[in-house]
Amino acid sequence: MKYLLLSICFLLASCTGMPENIKPVEQFELPRYLGTWYEIARLDHSFERGLSHITANYTVRDDGGVKVINRGYSQEDKAWKEAEGKAYFVDKTDTGYLKVSFFGPFYGSYVVFELDKENYNYALISGPDKEYFWILARQPQLEPELLQRLIAQAKSLGFATDNLIMVDHSGTPQ
Repeated sequence: MKYLLLSICFLLASCTGMPENIKPVEQFELPRYLGTWYEIARLDHSFERGLSHITANYTVRDDGGVKVINRGYSQEDKAWKEAEGKAYFVDKTDTGYLKVSFFGPFYGSYVVFELDKENYNYALISGPDKEYFWILARQPQLEPELLQRLIAQAKSLGFATDNLIMVDHSGTPQ
């Protein structure tokens, strides 16, 4: 039993860790980050598989944390899917390193490691390891040159950018 508890503690701690050579942005300003972000690209995961028109909306919770609403359209089901989560800063509130939970007491890392600090128009996000990666933007599309620069940056840091899924935001879901 003692080893089971230690294993569970290690597993939970590793979910809020950070990939090697990834550093969260500093001088992070939560009020500027709040609002709606469009998912531009991601590495595949079952919880987003088959979804298009994916957005994430961030607002402040009453307890000082961040309310997260992720939303995407399933063409197969012809329906919108939505998940509500909560996020809290891991360290300092001016560092882009949060833990997020969509499943009760289980948290995963949300590391903002690249951010348009001037206008907060794009962000690169990592999870606890390099299997989790997202490109977010304030608009449904990024300029091709900027997108290619962000992908090249992620590749240089060891993310499997050849496996990126480009999220469809065209048209209106039917």
